[in-house]
Amino acid sequence: MIGRCEWLYSVFRNQLPRKNAFYSYEPPSETGASDTECVCLQLKSGAHLCRVCGCLAPMTCSRCKRAHYCSKEHQTLDWRLGHKQACTQSDHLDHTVPDHNFLFPEFEIVTETEDEVLPEVVETENYSEVIGTMGGIPEEELNSMAKHESKEDHIFQKFKSKIALEPEQILRYGRGIKPIWISGENIPQEKDIPDCPCGAKRIFEFQVMPQLLNHLKADRLGRSVDWGVLAVFTCAESCSLGIGYTEEFVWKQDVTDSP
Repeated sequence: MIGRCEWLYSVFRNQLPRKNAFYSYEPPSETGASDTECVCLQLKSGAHLCRVCGCLAPMTCSRCKRAHYCSKEHQTLDWRLGHKQACTQSDHLDHTVPDHNFLFPEFEIVTETEDEVLPEVVETENYSEVIGTMGGIPEEELNSMAKHESKEDHIFQKFKSKIALEPEQILRYGRGIKPIWISGENIPQEKDIPDCPCGAKRIFEFQVMPQLLNHLKADRLGRSVDWGVLAVFTCAESCSLGIGYTEEFVWKQDVTDSP
């Protein structure tokens, strides 16, 4: 689970087993559902979910006893933005999906194995070119600028070739492998990745791709959300958490790292 607060990004790990005190052991039945049916806000088995955010909802509307909320704040918000009118219409209550314009839309994520890999861009350590002096700029500075620009282009081209089979992919999972970076700037070193509180090292597990921004409709939230790559590093030992959450580490890399 990844959360956002202004410019801060956080990621949390949960290892809730299938048999637990909160959710049904068996998933809800999908038989008989059609594409034209409205989405039911409450599962027929398992815990009640908040109508506003989808989190665990211990509170219930005192009038209809069917609308569930995680907090007074979300109950108040839902009441003001539609539940006041829908509360007495119990037949349609579960099928009225509220849109409070501060949540990202939900999508099904289709997982596929990357069976075929395109030939990678030829690796080279020599990115600089001999270009002489121009406009009074020292040759050393021009060489440095050329090296930086050539390296940036090389890394970005490698990024594009790697995702060329599925340009719209939003996640890449590969525990223990290396992420693919979109830029040569702001790449973390091993010392930049903090250890897990249990003492184990953290290793790369998955990355969130910039293509996800096209689906989130973040503009309607009234806040700026942007990234090149969000790389998530988790405990190498997958330390035991019980039923709780623990914060892991996420590294945000922009498309370009402005000074």
